[in-house]
Amino acid sequence: MALFRHVSFICLSLFCTTSLVSSHSRHYTTPSVPRLTDLFSHVSVNQSFSNSFGGRNIKLLNNGSMVTLSLDKTSGSGLASKDKYNYGFFSAAIKLPAGLTSGVVVAFYLSNADMYPHSHDEIDIELLGNDKRIDWVLQTNVYANGVSTGREEKFYFWFNPTLQYHYYSILWNSHHIVFLVDNIPVREFPNNGKFSAAYPSKPMSLYVTIWDASEWATHGGKYPVNYKYAPFVTSVADMEMAGCTMKPKQPGSSCSNANLSSIDPVGGLDFAKLSNKQVTAMDWARSKLMFYSYCKDTSRYKVLPPECK
Repeated sequence: MALFRHVSFICLSLFCTTSLVSSHSRHYTTPSVPRLTDLFSHVSVNQSFSNSFGGRNIKLLNNGSMVTLSLDKTSGSGLASKDKYNYGFFSAAIKLPAGLTSGVVVAFYLSNADMYPHSHDEIDIELLGNDKRIDWVLQTNVYANGVSTGREEKFYFWFNPTLQYHYYSILWNSHHIVFLVDNIPVREFPNNGKFSAAYPSKPMSLYVTIWDASEWATHGGKYPVNYKYAPFVTSVADMEMAGCTMKPKQPGSSCSNANLSSIDPVGGLDFAKLSNKQVTAMDWARSKLMFYSYCKDTSRYKVLPPECK
């Protein structure tokens, strides 16, 4: 066990510079980008999160700095942040389960469905076990005010996400939502007035979960989770949550900036738009790796959402 922890630490320290091999046997040289994950401090899992479900499948490691979440035939598992945020930067280093993972979903997302069950907001990073091959898929999505229109975009990885830890991050403020993988932006959802009703604006909690999504993620259950290979274990480390926390029992109140980076507030001008390097990197990711966008799905949407025009 001590050796395992030592190897894990080495991998966690080196993963961003050593893993350029695609799980599709293709080789990529990734663009150079600013490392937003270096700007914020790590939070303690046991101090910053509560068990959301499946407590017996949640294991804290390294004095609460790391956690494993598992899915077995009895239950999945998940964590929810103790604080709610009006905006912020949220990140985790995650290593996904290896092997045949059809129907397994690991989610890193923001939501306020507990407070607003009929008009909730949601910002999703969903990591989907592939239904035909031993590969994972990255799906991003945005919901607001209970709007049921899905705004999914799906990407292949440029690495094997089961071998080492990789950063999955969400930047959310009044200017835009940005989804990042290893600090490379893969999607930007700007708040430019075209779809204000679809822009998340209410305080949200951060969730990390693993669950059985056979019916949802595999064409109506065509490729369900095969529990012969259970338990499916995902490892999570380097958790970061920095931004505007909602004061307890005061929804809509001014927020506490106690967790903001000393370098720059997440809601400040330095986080209002992507840099030239980030735009170039996002163009690279979208041209090379995106294989589905709701804005091109004319069979699903007879009238495309306004931001697609």
